[in-house]
This record gives sequence, C-alpha cells and structure tokens, in this order.
Amino acid sequence: MNLPIVSLRIVLTIMFFAFPKAYSQVCTGALGDPVLGAGTDFGQGTNAFGNPLPTSVISYTYAFNSPSDGQYTLVKSTRGLNSGWHQDVVNRTPNDPNGYMLLVNADHAQGIFYQKTIDNLCPNNTYEFASWIINILRNPGIKPNVKFTIENNYQNNITVLKEFSTGDILEGTATDWKQYGTVFTTPINLGTITLKMTNINPGGLGNDLAIDDITFRPCGPIITSSVTNVLNFNNNIANICEGENRGNITLQANVSSGYNIPEFQWQELSGSLWVNSSKPGSKTTRLTVNSNILPLGSHRYRLLVAETGNINTINCRVVSEEITIKVNALPRPTAGNSGIACIGSNVRLTASEGASFVWTAPNGDIISTQQNPIINNITLAQAGLYTVVARNEHGCEAAPVSTNVELHPAIVVQTNINFATFCEDSTPIQLSASGGTTYRWSPSNGLSDPNIANPTASPSETTIYTVTVSNNFCTSTSIIPITIQVLKKPIADAGENKEIVGKKSTTLNGQVSGDNITVMWTPTDYLDDPTKINPIATPPTDITYKLTVVSECGIATDETFVKVYPELKIPNTFTPNGDNINDTWIIPAISSFENFQLKVFSRNGQIVYEGTKNTSPWNGKLKSTDADLPAGVYYYTLFLDNEKPIYKGWIMIVR
Repeated sequence: MNLPIVSLRIVLTIMFFAFPKAYSQVCTGALGDPVLGAGTDFGQGTNAFGNPLPTSVISYTYAFNSPSDGQYTLVKSTRGLNSGWHQDVVNRTPNDPNGYMLLVNADHAQGIFYQKTIDNLCPNNTYEFASWIINILRNPGIKPNVKFTIENNYQNNITVLKEFSTGDILEGTATDWKQYGTVFTTPINLGTITLKMTNINPGGLGNDLAIDDITFRPCGPIITSSVTNVLNFNNNIANICEGENRGNITLQANVSSGYNIPEFQWQELSGSLWVNSSKPGSKTTRLTVNSNILPLGSHRYRLLVAETGNINTINCRVVSEEITIKVNALPRPTAGNSGIACIGSNVRLTASEGASFVWTAPNGDIISTQQNPIINNITLAQAGLYTVVARNEHGCEAAPVSTNVELHPAIVVQTNINFATFCEDSTPIQLSASGGTTYRWSPSNGLSDPNIANPTASPSETTIYTVTVSNNFCTSTSIIPITIQVLKKPIADAGENKEIVGKKSTTLNGQVSGDNITVMWTPTDYLDDPTKINPIATPPTDITYKLTVVSECGIATDETFVKVYPELKIPNTFTPNGDNINDTWIIPAISSFENFQLKVFSRNGQIVYEGTKNTSPWNGKLKSTDADLPAGVYYYTLFLDNEKPIYKGWIMIVR
C-alpha cells in the first residue's frame, strides 16, 4: 500500500543581492544555532536605557540619553530623543517590547560600531554574518554606510577573509529595517575569527542609525523534508488525533550537495533541551516514529547536518526547520437542549467543546452544522433523540453524544364568542376561555378581571380582546380574537323653541347621536321631511314637535315648540279729528306680541309716541299730553318680542 507523502520544501540556497556600490550575501539555506549566543539583540530590561557595552565591543562613548556625534546608547525607542530622528523607531527583535537596540550617532572619523571575537569554529565551513540596520533620520542628510569585516588571526597573522559595505542607507520610514549580511568559508588555517561593523561615512549632519539582531551562524546545504502517513501536515506540523492508528510516521530529509561527506543526526526536544534521538533511523536522513505510543502533546524533531566529525560541534553544523508531530486530544463534547418544550415553541440544541459540529435529527437527517442550532416552531414529530458529532480544529472527531428533546402537549385555546355588540351602559357581556389553568386577557380595559377564565366585558369603546392561556408548562394565545363592538345609546335634542310670523318657515335645530339610529319628528304636519334631523317647518298656528331617536340600544325623545304669530298689516294713515272714525292708529293683531315696543318719531327725530301691550293706541297727540300733533308724515319703529326692529315705516296724520 502506497502511503501519502506531504512534502515541506525548505529552500536553503545562498543568494547574492546587489546594492549600489555594495554587495550583500545572506544565507537562505539551512542555518545552524546562533554562534554569538545571547546579547546579539542587545538584551532587554525595564529601564528606558540599557547598560553600556564593553569597550572591546564598540569604540564609541556611551550616553544615558540622546547620543551626540561619536556616542551611542542602548534604548527601546527613539521617542523623546533627537528631534531630527523618527520618534517611533523601536527595537527590531520580534515579540520583544522590552528589548534594546544599538543607537549610534556616527563620529566624524571612522569608528567601530560593533566587534566580536569568536573561537571554536570549524575550518572549511560556511558561515553567515548579518545584521538589521535602519537610517533613523527624518530628513535628508549624510547616509549611514556600514562596512562588515571578517578577520582570521592565525598564529598572530591577521588576514581579512571577507569584507563588504552596505552602501549608503537611504532615509525612509520608522519601520524600514533592512538586513545586511555576508557568507564566507573559514580557511584550513583557522584561528580566531573577529567580526567588525565599521562606520565608513563621516558624521556631523546625519549618519545616524540603529542596529539590532546581529547574527553569526553556520550556513549549510538545501534540506527538503517530507512526512509520510499523515494527512494533516501544514506549516511543519503533523497533526494526528488521540487514539488514531497511524502506525509508523517517517520523517525524511533530502540534503543537497554542500558537504563532502555529510553526517546526520535527528534530535528531539526534551523539555528545553534538544537531545539526540535514539529512534530507528536517527543517524540517517530518515526517522521512524511510532505514533501509537506518542503521548498527548507536541513532539518536536529536527535534523542536524555537518561534515563528518563535526556533527557534535554546535558551531559547525546546520539544522533543518523543526517538524512537529502533535497528538491532539479528542474533543469530549456534551449535548443538551433548552429543556422540555411546548409544541410550536423554539428549542435550542447545545454542544460543548469542538470547532465543527454535525447535528442529526431523530429520523437520521442532518439538520445543522452550527454548535447551538435552534429548532423553530417544533412539532410533535420532531421530538426525540438528537445526536451531535464534534470535531476539533485538527479534524479529530469525538464519539457521538445525544440529547433527548421532550415536548409538552400543545394548548388549544377555545373561546365562547368571536364577536358581540354591547350597548353603552347596558348589561356586561360574558367572555369565556378554556384550555389551561391560568388566563390573561388583553387589553384589560372594561374587564371585570383580566386574570380569570370568564370575565365580563363592558368596554367604553369597541375593543378587540385576546386571551393567553397557560398550563404551567406551555402558553398559547387565542388565534381568533373576540371583538366587542360598543354601540352608543341614542340621544335626542330637538333644539331651542322657534318663533315665526304669519306664513313664514323655520328650520328645526335637531341634534342626535348614537349608533345605527333612525330619526322621526311627530307630528309630521307641516314638515318637509319628518325623517330629517333638521326639517323645515311651516305651521299655520302654534305647535309642539317631538324628536324621537330609535336604535337597538333604546329610544330617546325631546320636544321643541314653534310659536306662530299672526301676520302684521300696518296701516299708514289715520284721522284723529274726533269723529270716532279712524281716530287712533290701530295695528291689527299687535296684541299677540306680549313684549312689543312701538316708537313714533317726528321728522326731526323727536319721539312723539311710545306704545306697549299695556298702553292705548296712538291718538295723534304728543306722548301722553292733550296736545294735538300737526298733520303730516311721522316715522315708526316696531320691536317685537326679541327686541329687534323688524318693522320700520311711515304713518301720516290727516286732519
């Protein structure tokens, strides 16, 4: 049987990058453990500034503040230092907010930024010397230019093995850290190696820089790794599951040319130490690991490669990238639900512990891939056992777990009526509901008690009632509401009494209210339409009309009286000469008006006569005297009961 192979290719080649007036070589092949050890990132601390470096490392003067020309400091950030610098340059070491960087204000003369002596290297071995550098100037000025030098001191004979410069490092942003470096091969006559980083350009107006993460490591050939019998292998991590029968897992490394006679050693991380693996194949490019005996957790492996004889010398070997076999615990989920539910309600299923979930209904159908799905408007057919299968983020699948969904019977709400009419102020209407143990009517307006099954209703206006019924488990609301239509009782107002003169007409000012009413005036005599609220009346004599308003909620009546005065015919001449013929001014039917007022004026406006019901007719004399008024034309104003002048004219005295 051919097992699947997941390959991780670690490209380890030596590449050469060109810079203007400079060159840089950085090893992108397999690298060894750092030779310089701790301190190449300049350490870390809680203070803003770090401690000075030994004078054997740097020739500049240390400053516990912003350095001037020819000075340096160790600092976390440039904030608050020289205003000509970017104020937010921070140390470059990843995930180290308390780390320091080397900040240099270059001297006018050349000087050594950094110097380190190394012993215990192997001859004819390739190494990388590199560092991260940034120009911290905000504005154009003298550019930093750093020369890297590697010297070999063999029996007090110093030779330069490799030398290159960065070239002018241009101004940029506060994050423009760039790595500069070189690779070189140690000679057969290997002595003590000295690494130097030297200032080339003069100081003064510029040439200010920061240095961090200086590295010196062995550089080796290309290593291509692969893992067999693992399906889930990404980013150098082979994920397997607890109890998964994967058998033997083989770690395979293909090493390109580079060493004359390469030697190999697999290592496994034990605590914080890498130890040589005793597993089969540990002295070759293959390592066999029995996955069935690996405990839970991460198991990290790496391959050491060196020339034969150098495999146990840390400074002379390279290592592959780590490969991790991670044995992941199976999820141990629990399944539950929101509790005994009622038919028609919503039920939430719940599962714990997992990254993905598959829920199966009692009938075997897959219903959801959510962790806590909701079953909306559940039916009786959906009750039963729901099963969930959980997987973690590595695809490890747990044993199925289940939860039982139980349902209470649905409440069937029944009411005694759906619609009724109610006459205002009449006997209340009986409401009734059944189907549960507790009841709540809404709205409560007009109800004798909204929290009983059979309240009476006497609303003041048309109201739609619903009832919610519960049995201590389930609740349901009536689907069809009860509408109580309120009918207003009839009200009749025949209006004020009327007065007319002669054969004139008047409109009766009736006003009515109520629902579903009919209107009738009686008697119907002399009315244009007795069924109108405001009919026109033309009675010849005094009459009383009754307004009757009828509805299913009762009868209402009211009366109005129409006073009919006789038509007035006013003579315009009389002869007060004592012959007992037409000696007084008599207005026929004037006595029918109880409160009339009659006034007669001369041409110049003088009142010559005032008459009422209790005075005698005018005899042509001045007021109540015996003085006869001269013949001629006089003027009158006649006020009737309402004190308004309704008649004006002239009267002539003839003698």
